Amino acid sequence: MTINVQDSKSLPLQEKIVHNNKMARAMELIILSFLVSMLVYRIISFKHQNHNFPWFLAFLCESWFTFIWILSMNIKWNQSYTITYPERLLERVNEFEFPAVDIFVTTADPILEPCIITMNTVLSLLAIEYPTNKLALYLSDDACSPHTYYSLVETTKFAKLWVPFCKKYNIQVRAPFRYFTSNSTPLEDDCLEFQHQWKKMKNLYGDLYKKIEVAAQRPFTCDDPKSEFAVFCDVNRSDHQAIIKVISENTDLPIVIYISREKNLKHHHQYKAGAMNVLTRVSGVMTNAPLMLNVDCDMYANNPQVFLHAMCILLGYKNDQDCGFVQIPQAFHDGLKDDPFGNQLANYYYITNGLGALQGIFYMGSNCFHRRKVIYGLSPNDKTKSGNIRNEDLHKVFGKSFELRESAAEILSGSNPKIENRTSPSTLINASIDVAGYSYEYGTDWGKKVGWLYGSTSEDVLTGINIHGKGWKSVMCSPEPPAFLGCAPSTFPSSLIQQKRWANGLTEILLSDKNPLLLTMKGNLWFRQALAYYWIFLWGVRSIPEICYAFLPAYCIITGTHFLPKLSEMVFIIPVGIFFIYNVYVLWELKRLGVSLRMWWNLQRMGRVIAMTSWFYGFLSVMLKLMGLSKSVFEVTQKEHMSNDGVGYHNDKNVNRFTFDKSPVFVPGVVILLVNMTALVNSLLKLLKVDYSEIWMEVLGLELGEMFCSIWLLLCFWEFLKGLFGNGKHRIPSSSIWKSGVIALVLVCSWKRSSPLL
Repeated sequence: MTINVQDSKSLPLQEKIVHNNKMARAMELIILSFLVSMLVYRIISFKHQNHNFPWFLAFLCESWFTFIWILSMNIKWNQSYTITYPERLLERVNEFEFPAVDIFVTTADPILEPCIITMNTVLSLLAIEYPTNKLALYLSDDACSPHTYYSLVETTKFAKLWVPFCKKYNIQVRAPFRYFTSNSTPLEDDCLEFQHQWKKMKNLYGDLYKKIEVAAQRPFTCDDPKSEFAVFCDVNRSDHQAIIKVISENTDLPIVIYISREKNLKHHHQYKAGAMNVLTRVSGVMTNAPLMLNVDCDMYANNPQVFLHAMCILLGYKNDQDCGFVQIPQAFHDGLKDDPFGNQLANYYYITNGLGALQGIFYMGSNCFHRRKVIYGLSPNDKTKSGNIRNEDLHKVFGKSFELRESAAEILSGSNPKIENRTSPSTLINASIDVAGYSYEYGTDWGKKVGWLYGSTSEDVLTGINIHGKGWKSVMCSPEPPAFLGCAPSTFPSSLIQQKRWANGLTEILLSDKNPLLLTMKGNLWFRQALAYYWIFLWGVRSIPEICYAFLPAYCIITGTHFLPKLSEMVFIIPVGIFFIYNVYVLWELKRLGVSLRMWWNLQRMGRVIAMTSWFYGFLSVMLKLMGLSKSVFEVTQKEHMSNDGVGYHNDKNVNRFTFDKSPVFVPGVVILLVNMTALVNSLLKLLKVDYSEIWMEVLGLELGEMFCSIWLLLCFWEFLKGLFGNGKHRIPSSSIWKSGVIALVLVCSWKRSSPLL
């Protein structure tokens, strides 16, 4: 049906679509009923057990699993998502009325996060469909690398040609490494002018790529003290003055600014949260846009209209409280087939849609549009007026910088100055260097009540729950094609490191004053939203019952006890029903997303592996930190990239194979594998001694249920088994095998010794 302009102006810019979730709810309730039935059975039959320990431990673990299932049901019970209409926005709002946006791109290591990846992200953002004079891009370089600065300078030069090319010919993929692949060519139907420009741009990008690659292989010299690189000479990345350089302004490009914050060995730099707060302060001094977008260095803009989609949400609500921030899901390009390492987040689709029906999606640390006033600590019900803001209060909250206090007052009072009246950023470098100092935050509310909060390596979730706790809501925006695409970890060790970091940070939040229950009682966090946060905050804690339950089958086989009903008992149908229905349910859920059977299995087994390895070490590191035996360490996940001819890590025929290193994170998995292998050998020896001429029911009295559990664990840790006998990087290091072997031997011997006492 045709809609005239007048009618289109009355239509919403965004709509919330609710799913029919009846089938999923029914299956979840069936699984819950089986879980509760199992707990009831354990309570009723406890006094009839001769071996109380495994029965009681199983009851505790299963109670925990039931609790986690209830938390999951709470999130997934209602399913919704938001659709946006950028064409209506363009009809209704003039470009000069669009709010300004400050873009933050963060990088921490030019080796683990290659510069060419970061520069492609920068190029994709500079070429976005949005008024150029409304944008400013800030690149935070926590490594203080001259290579990163050089790459940004050269990239900005290339962008002066790349951005007009993309907009003139309406190029949809605006990250050159994705647009210019080895087999890409202009179509024969394209005009000669476009074909000529296409070849020219591809050659220019090839030159840029070579410059960045060559620069990475040679040291930067300091022969000329007047050189723009002189400031990087002999710099210690952990101890240096702040460096801020305005690379582009007053051109057809957005403003481009390089930042490397000041660091001092005696001062905690607060990881990414510290970098984000410096970006917030520097941008507040220089451009002070009311909206901020933060993007990880590998998350390039895949949809050129992503800003318009976000504005449909940010401008589409009459009440700002309904949208404190807009989170765009993380998606990945060139992900490994069938997701062998379980890190492409496909299994969280229904979780994110479920959060959309509550107070809103979690803040995920990247691809997020923030309102600056929200980051500045404003609550939804605060009606701050410029005349009511005292300078003493601003000084206490935002620090000594006059320029920052003035800009903060403008944001909090809603009187942000017009773009055309904005002072040139290059004239504000000294003021910006002041707010980028390591000591600037002393005596202020930065990291406590204002900005990205400190206290966790998962600063994103910590900041997000603080925003929700004040009563703000959040919205997930999922346009098609996906708005941002990034790099998923391409190796098994890097996947485990990433999961370990998440579990570590989430456990830190759980034990802090931002605990969801406290924010529900003292703040404005919804109760169901609090339960949703507990689901993710308990990742580290979940490793303990997971590991205990993984050891139970082996313990029972070795000691001649049992924790499952015998096959001869009718109640045996309960654990069988849980296992069967749960796996069918998960397979059904993923099949609706087009996931293959192989990927379903990979997600299932990696769910167990990650819980018992990465999450366990994340939890353990927090416990050691609380006891004063260790400190938190932020480990950067290594990013892989394609060469300029389109050949990358995913073309390696061995890329799906599991690799191992000397990290202790592999030890729990090897111990579980060895102990359950020992138990299975023990079971086989028992079966060989069985007199099959006896009544078959006697055979059913053996630990067949426990044997099946051990076999299932063996399948989940099959790659660890292959790693025991592999070669090179595909082999588990001998030191890890010996450590695991000793632990497994101690466990088995202690269990055998305790067997007569049970």
